[in-house]
Amino acid sequence: MSVPVYLSKPALVSALGSGLETHLEKLLRADPPAPLTFSEHWVKGKNLAFGTVGRPLRPLPESLDKAHISRTNRLLWHALAQIELLIEAAKQRYGASRVAVVIGTSVSGADENIPMFEQRAAGKDWAALPFNQQQHAMGAPADFVADIYGLGGLCYAVSTACTSGARALISAARLLRAGLCDAVVCGGVDTLSPLTINGFASLEVLSDGIANPFSANRNGINIGEAAAAFVMTRDADFSDGLLLSGYGASSDAYHMSSPRPDGKGAVMAFEQALQSAGIGAQDVGWINLHGTGTVHNDSMESAAVAQVFGSRTPCTSTKPLTGHTLGAAGALEAALLWGFVSRRFNPAGRLPHHVWDGIRDESLPEIALTGQDAHWAADKPRIGASSSFAFGGSNCVVVIGEK
Repeated sequence: MSVPVYLSKPALVSALGSGLETHLEKLLRADPPAPLTFSEHWVKGKNLAFGTVGRPLRPLPESLDKAHISRTNRLLWHALAQIELLIEAAKQRYGASRVAVVIGTSVSGADENIPMFEQRAAGKDWAALPFNQQQHAMGAPADFVADIYGLGGLCYAVSTACTSGARALISAARLLRAGLCDAVVCGGVDTLSPLTINGFASLEVLSDGIANPFSANRNGINIGEAAAAFVMTRDADFSDGLLLSGYGASSDAYHMSSPRPDGKGAVMAFEQALQSAGIGAQDVGWINLHGTGTVHNDSMESAAVAQVFGSRTPCTSTKPLTGHTLGAAGALEAALLWGFVSRRFNPAGRLPHHVWDGIRDESLPEIALTGQDAHWAADKPRIGASSSFAFGGSNCVVVIGEK
């Protein structure tokens, strides 16, 4: 790519905990934790596993406009504490009007209005709990970030279901390369919601256990919640950031909720990402897979990975430990990729092992799922990819590498 862009150390919170170091430590344990919790709260009559952020969250300022009060924004606010100094530094260096905000989400603050609909269903008046459209809007998290930090640059949301967080990073890079801003607060956030959870339940893709990606016994996903964000700039000296080396995206529009079986759209996204990074498939040392654990997604993704990378590039799905965090997933998994690429935070070059039952689905093309002693190749630069796929045939890949 002609104009390099850099990603700061990420801010993140998920079922695994808060902060990059916590996430890396838990993902690298020989015996990983079991952060997902079972609950009958979300789907009537079913005890299912969810990636819940259970710790107390940083309280929102008391003076905050009611339109910004939502659990989604609380998650984002909690994570952003980790990079607040960088946001303020960007304002000081570039000016508030040159700092943009791009946030991916699929839920936004829609849950805040559910009590109103429950009131109406119970025969009560709408006015008892008035509808707040601003809480509900997809742009609400981005508006919240801009308002609370006093940022005056471009500000908008990306909502493409499970690719939202990754596409927010791509959109941020394009803004920088177009000269429309000098820094971008970018990432993704989603909270557990009865709307999305029961939507996935109606598709019969929620696992009755812990997700088991690429196993012959896989039977669905676990939904999670998370927030992850970066400060992205064109300046290598702004932070100890790594390069967003490349990215690729496609929309194959094969089906509203099922991926194209041959993975053609995913292959296009992988190949675009490699081309934009100026590298070959052999240069990628690790792939953080979308790896949901559904029958169709894993079949499609393994076909795409095998076609582009063959059967030797180390691959992992981290979703059994975080849940599928939907609109936040692409940003969260890019943040994890950032951490494993970083020599500062991962000096030993270890990679997480793929958590599953080890029973390979012989009908799938073979890919190199990581074992207990996986490492970056010692004789090559650390360059990794993260893949995200979504309803409607939305396919997205980001590549992160060393400077």
